[in-house]
Amino acid sequence: MMPQAFSHVGEQDRELYHYTECGLDDIYLLSGYSIEQTSYGEGVSISHVDELHDQIGYFLITEKKVLSGKELRFLRKEMDLTQAELGILVGLSDQQVARWEKEQCGIPNAADYLLRHFYLKHINKEYDLRDLIEALKKMDAQRPNQLCLFEDTEEGWKPRKAA
Repeated sequence: MMPQAFSHVGEQDRELYHYTECGLDDIYLLSGYSIEQTSYGEGVSISHVDELHDQIGYFLITEKKVLSGKELRFLRKEMDLTQAELGILVGLSDQQVARWEKEQCGIPNAADYLLRHFYLKHINKEYDLRDLIEALKKMDAQRPNQLCLFEDTEEGWKPRKAA
């Protein structure tokens, strides 16, 4: 069950913002956004959107055992790669990458680990690939449509566990 509102200490309840603009179905923002009226209608402003996308990507890479096609597409686009370029990096064709993104087949472990490696390098995160792989092996597969909450804090964007 998805919470409809959330409050920070000292604040009134605030609606969760379903952040579908990133291309993912399960990302919600607790803070760091404002809804404004424009001459074209209602618009949304997200603070530090590049940092938010880095945090979403980092969350996917480190907290999701199995990546969906949409999540793979999100990571690829964040790295500014075409399907062909990603295919070259993992030693496969652009058509194979397209099949993964359409969820016509699963991503082989080796390609999955390479993708995670390339993304972590892209956002300049220090990590040990062996430790990451071991952590992924120990994870249970997530439930579909698992709620992913993010909030803009004084230290920047952070994921927050759903209650």
